[in-house]
Amino acid sequence: MPTKQREEIKSKLRVKLKSYDNKLIDNSIRHITEIAFRAGVTIVGPVPLPTDIHKYTVNRSTFVHKDSREQFEMRIHKRLIEILNPNQKFIDALRDLTLPSGVEIEIKTV
Repeated sequence: MPTKQREEIKSKLRVKLKSYDNKLIDNSIRHITEIAFRAGVTIVGPVPLPTDIHKYTVNRSTFVHKDSREQFEMRIHKRLIEILNPNQKFIDALRDLTLPSGVEIEIKTV
């Protein structure tokens, strides 16, 4: 049996993206994975995290007609990517990355 050699994981970057628009976040994830592919680092993901749904109910009238209401919801889509053993080329490219205005990015070293 051939023995599998495991690459030792020295450091790991965890990139978490949040957005109200799922198409916007998917395009941003695609852009980050292309940067990782060009830099030659291995990635795990993207992993879709559970979507947060905030529901709000508002009366249509100001004083009477309690039965007449409107319901609104906000969906927050989240994705997670882990970069194993990031090199300096990838970190510089990630620092210079410009994302659309509706995408929030959070980067942690693990």
